[in-house]
Amino acid sequence: MPTLDRPTRIGMIVPSSNTCLEPQTYRILGDRRDVTIHSTRIPVTRIALDDSSDKQFDSTVMRAAAELLATANVDVIAWNGTSGSWLGAAHDQAIVKEITEATGIPATTSTLAYLSAFEAFGTERIGLFTPYTSDVNDAVIASYAREGIKTIDHRHLDLSDNESFARVTDSEMLPGSLELAAAHPDALVYLCTNLYGANITAEVEARTGVPVLDSVAVTLWHALKLAGAPLLDAKWGRLLA
Repeated sequence: MPTLDRPTRIGMIVPSSNTCLEPQTYRILGDRRDVTIHSTRIPVTRIALDDSSDKQFDSTVMRAAAELLATANVDVIAWNGTSGSWLGAAHDQAIVKEITEATGIPATTSTLAYLSAFEAFGTERIGLFTPYTSDVNDAVIASYAREGIKTIDHRHLDLSDNESFARVTDSEMLPGSLELAAAHPDALVYLCTNLYGANITAEVEARTGVPVLDSVAVTLWHALKLAGAPLLDAKWGRLLA
């Protein structure tokens, strides 16, 4: 007979061209054996402010992916993408509602995970680092402002091809990160689940004293929280421990 005692199972809906999220999530979990990650992918190749890009994040696509994950009897489902950061929190709240109604499983998204973290940690002023284009950053800043989050400074790498985001190096991220931290925000936000921001989180926190919230780490943190599992090692962001 199979055992009834099993690890916490986290279901991840992953952008198809994302090559960072899955390896980075397991890197963050390290040698933990109390949690397992189970992924399914939806077509996402480009990040821009137009209809063809927005259609990638349709709730019916999310629902179908969630129904597949539900067959693995996962304990929580996360849309592990940051599209709600520019489409608006209501967009992701509708996704979560549809997923839970379809599967009976608690759900979250990267955007809702960030908003939960901001509330939990009293974060009101952020420095924003993304691989996106300037107009996407502007949309994120406006969306966050509607949620009471002020972006005091930001950096963007002017990329739109989603696969390319994961090829941004630590050395390319570090200078802008230090510049943003110099403005003394409540937190530095690495916004994109295909960006290896968690690689330099510990260094940036140690050098600047500013907390860092990386998208992959924050989404995992919120999924663990919803599942009632232990949280993260402080080296992936001291607020998430």
